[in-house]
Amino acid sequence: RRPREPSAPPAGSPPGPARPGTKRLPQAIVVGVKKGGTRAVLEFIRVHPDVRALGTEPHFFDRNYDRGLEWYRSLMPRTLDSQITVEKTPSYFVTKEAPRRIFNMSRDTKLIVVVRNPVTRAISDYTQTLSKKPDIPTFEGLSFRNRSLGLVDTSWNAIRIGMYAVHLESWLQYFPLSQIHFVSGEKLITDPAGEMGKVQDFLGIKRVITDKHFYFNKTKGFPCLKKSENSGLPRCLGKSKGRTHVQIDPEVIEQLRDFYRPYNIKFYETVGQDFRWE
Repeated sequence: RRPREPSAPPAGSPPGPARPGTKRLPQAIVVGVKKGGTRAVLEFIRVHPDVRALGTEPHFFDRNYDRGLEWYRSLMPRTLDSQITVEKTPSYFVTKEAPRRIFNMSRDTKLIVVVRNPVTRAISDYTQTLSKKPDIPTFEGLSFRNRSLGLVDTSWNAIRIGMYAVHLESWLQYFPLSQIHFVSGEKLITDPAGEMGKVQDFLGIKRVITDKHFYFNKTKGFPCLKKSENSGLPRCLGKSKGRTHVQIDPEVIEQLRDFYRPYNIKFYETVGQDFRWE
């Protein structure tokens, strides 16, 4: 006699054996900044066995807050008790409501901010936008309300994001500096193991990610992982990373450096760290 076919599982039941672990709200969030190196930090940290990270940006605390915490939790990867859940959405750093909303979820949330020279960051931001919208105005045209008077247009997002000291004030109303870790986007390229060592210390996990995890990709101009989270193959960030920047008039760069200098100095003083962007 032929063996009976196994009956189909009831509708709505999960396929196969349930995966171990629980979906938890994140204990750590990479909150910024756009074009600073947040994707690299996320890809590097998720190699750690004690970290599980959401690969996509949920934009919960800026765009999807009305969907509620249970919706947010449902997006998270399953974790064991010994593991930390991490998500990243770089636009949180410049979203006025984000600090209060994250604080209301959990005042113990650890925050990671990846910062980079604001002038380089703005050019990188513009380069990315230009690749999607080739007919936008020039970088110079968008940067200034009146270039001959040196009046910078702070309403343009690419300029506004780099005013780190201004945005940080909103976060410090809810979180102590000890709960915010700043990663240097520049050092993430020149010394990824050193920067990720500090991130691991901040998260309170063992330093597992070290020099042996990285190699420098000369074509892209930044470090890549020798092994990714899910396979033994090397893992480099996607083709949207490491684009050649648009050439900008050196005088424009100088004017923007002058504009950002007081913000940078205030930022260094507030966080107690000199990022040497001058």
